[in-house]
Amino acid sequence: MSNRVCIKRGLLTLMGVKFMGRLEHPTRFSMYVRSKTTSAQYVASRFRDPTFEKLMENYKNLVKVISIQDLILANPKNPSVSIDFLSNLSQKLHLNRGATAFLCKFPHIFHIYYDHSKLKPFCRLTDAALGVTRQEAVAINASLPVVVERLVRILSMSASRMVPLRAVFKVWKELGLPDDFEDSVISANSGVFQLCDGHEQNTHLLKLVDGVSSNGIRAAVEDWRVVECCKEDCSVDRMEMQFSFKHGYPPGMRLSKNFKAKVKEWQRLPYVGPYEVPGEKKKSKAGMMAMEKRAVSIVHEFLSLTVEKMVEVEKISQFRKWFGIDLNVRDLFLDHPGIFYLSTKGKKHTVFLREAYERGCLIEPNPVYDARRRLLDLVVLGRRGLPAVNSKLEDSSSCGEARQEENQQRHCLSPS
Repeated sequence: MSNRVCIKRGLLTLMGVKFMGRLEHPTRFSMYVRSKTTSAQYVASRFRDPTFEKLMENYKNLVKVISIQDLILANPKNPSVSIDFLSNLSQKLHLNRGATAFLCKFPHIFHIYYDHSKLKPFCRLTDAALGVTRQEAVAINASLPVVVERLVRILSMSASRMVPLRAVFKVWKELGLPDDFEDSVISANSGVFQLCDGHEQNTHLLKLVDGVSSNGIRAAVEDWRVVECCKEDCSVDRMEMQFSFKHGYPPGMRLSKNFKAKVKEWQRLPYVGPYEVPGEKKKSKAGMMAMEKRAVSIVHEFLSLTVEKMVEVEKISQFRKWFGIDLNVRDLFLDHPGIFYLSTKGKKHTVFLREAYERGCLIEPNPVYDARRRLLDLVVLGRRGLPAVNSKLEDSSSCGEARQEENQQRHCLSPS
């Protein structure tokens, strides 16, 4: 892989990256070449935060649970799905030990029963899991005005005031959109949003109606700056705070004096905000640094608009071109470990907004997050807290019948 140009020598040195070249000025950032370092090595060399890693370990199973839950709820008249059907999807759903083994790990969410009329084992959601889905649906419907504002903000960060509809589909859950958002949000607010044909066939663009103003929209980081400046014990200069971002680091992460100096200098660097119109791109070092800081402000704002202040890197990359970000967003997250945290658990790269979390939970939760957190709690509970012995025997019997059916199906499908 060819050498790539990277920014902030001090920040990347902390991540275990070696550089070539010397500083031109002790108080100015420069562009450096990361030598013989692939993208995979850069990700592997990052400092692990045990709190976020533990959270993502639980999210790995939660993602699988939600996938099965959506299949069950796809049939509102009879919300259930056969074990045979799930077994055929085991590889796609990443159920390594088979569908039955996975379902039996979460008896607080899934109930396996045998349908004697169809001579097949089926799976449905438990009352506790159904209660969580209803709670989330109610919370989403109650937050529709907030959802409209989120979409307006996302479109306002685009210079053309439009983004591909397929990109919005990628993050509809992260933004707390209802599953019918094309009708309940976009069509229902025709005075705000408009769908138009894209340049490619069968593609649509979501755009703001011309009369909708983006003036007066303030980024989330600016609210933090106001709060910090109003604190009695605030020791940061107001001019320095004007372009600062909140930084936080996990316990055990050693920060060198050089690194701290580089961060302090970066904090003072002026930039164009996510809702401001950027000027002409400059190819000078100072212009590149300002462009990079603007990219940080855009992804920071995007994460602050999500329900759980987290998103998969692949999903946010769908907006990169439309937000005018010319940098690799994954490297951007790694370059700023005090603002973002990148996790690779579950064969996916997920980024968190570090300042929004404390001890693995959102500092300022919302109703949709509370509902999803309840489902995560049921996942973490696993098989603990089961009722009396008779119920355990009944659950074990159902799982046994399902496993037997699954094994028979595998035997029939296996070549003779």
